[in-house]
Amino acid sequence: MSLNNLDRGFSLHVTITIDPSNIDAFLSALRPCYEAVVAEPDCTYFEVFHSLDEPGVFRFVENWTKSPEWFRENQLNKEYYKPYLEITQPMWIKPRAFSLFSRLPHEWTTVKGGNFGVGT
Repeated sequence: MSLNNLDRGFSLHVTITIDPSNIDAFLSALRPCYEAVVAEPDCTYFEVFHSLDEPGVFRFVENWTKSPEWFRENQLNKEYYKPYLEITQPMWIKPRAFSLFSRLPHEWTTVKGGNFGVGT
């Protein structure tokens, strides 16, 4: 089994650290960008996490059907990122960090209804 098979796309993990006093403003600025990204046909998953241990630390996990090269050349150039970045970059207290992961085959993925607070 190849662990780096990009035929399954890839998962992007982004960590952004802001001053905790800016959480509400950050999320308000993120919302339009988030909505635009999840509307992209090649984005199959996007979840936003907030650290329990470090207030102001956010992690975005996005799954994409294309390659990281395609993502860098096409997706990152979308106009809807500009207003989000203009508003939020001044809030960052650490540089934004990116990690790319290859996705394993479907037998390594489970999502239960209770994951999103509905069903069991």
